[in-house]
Amino acid sequence: MPLATHEAEASVAFIGAGPGDPELLTLKALRLIVRADVVIYADSLVSSDVCRYARPEATIFGSASLTLEKIIDIMLVAVAHGQFVARLQSGDPALYGALHEQQRILDRHDVNYIIVPGVSSVFAAAAEIGVELTVPDVAQSLILTRHAGRIAMPEKETLRSFASHGTTLCIFLSISRVRQIVAELLDGGYTPATPVAVVYRATWPDQKIIRSVLSTLVQDVKQARISRQALIMVGWALAPASDDAKTTEETHRSHLYLPEYKHLFRGGASQHADRGLRTPQDIDDGDSTHVHDSNEVTDQQESVLPFQHGIGKEPYAD
Repeated sequence: MPLATHEAEASVAFIGAGPGDPELLTLKALRLIVRADVVIYADSLVSSDVCRYARPEATIFGSASLTLEKIIDIMLVAVAHGQFVARLQSGDPALYGALHEQQRILDRHDVNYIIVPGVSSVFAAAAEIGVELTVPDVAQSLILTRHAGRIAMPEKETLRSFASHGTTLCIFLSISRVRQIVAELLDGGYTPATPVAVVYRATWPDQKIIRSVLSTLVQDVKQARISRQALIMVGWALAPASDDAKTTEETHRSHLYLPEYKHLFRGGASQHADRGLRTPQDIDDGDSTHVHDSNEVTDQQESVLPFQHGIGKEPYAD
């Protein structure tokens, strides 16, 4: 399995290019695009602006019109000439990215590669509509799926069965079958009043957002004239904030930051003592034994500062 242990060993990088906005590229993705001799990008889903980061002499291919065989052929020819290939996938390569089939062929040809995660459209969409997908006491699980269309789904992976959990559900690649989707979700247990959001081309300039409920979703999608490249998000975590903000805050508050919730980093005196850290009681008592100057950089901090990895020459530089 030629998944490279170190980047220097890799001839190909599968890179998550994010949902659309080029500024959502990771720093590592940007660095590898700049390094690449050959860039293959999913031009129907990835902004061409991303390719502007490539070197002028780099060869760039759009993959929307290519078959798997042609994409692999481009990779193998480049690798045979000692070139580095950046394969840009939309969102994150691990989700509906046709990654597996490319990996297996490169494995057979003994071509080393790395995989660089990216911002998935599901998380970009959540940010655009301003929600947390796992709200305490509402939904603590997230199901990512699609609806069966031209390509079948595994027998046990039906929207009806997923709906029975009542948690947050995100449906990819399926907006053209919204009527069937609504019927299956209602059959599975969601109520007609269940909140839904549809995000078309999240973070792109022509992004559209629909806030709806299951009972009116079909009509709302039709009115918005959305038929492709949209994510459907379903569940009560998407519900608008209550008019009584204080009640909502107290009802759905994370336990992690409750004053009475004790854990390794807050409130466990013996655990803190073992690690040489101050406890909240130490702070209340004015103990300054472990306080260091705010301008001091510890060895641990220094090891992860961005400028140590070539991002900048010095921290906080203007």
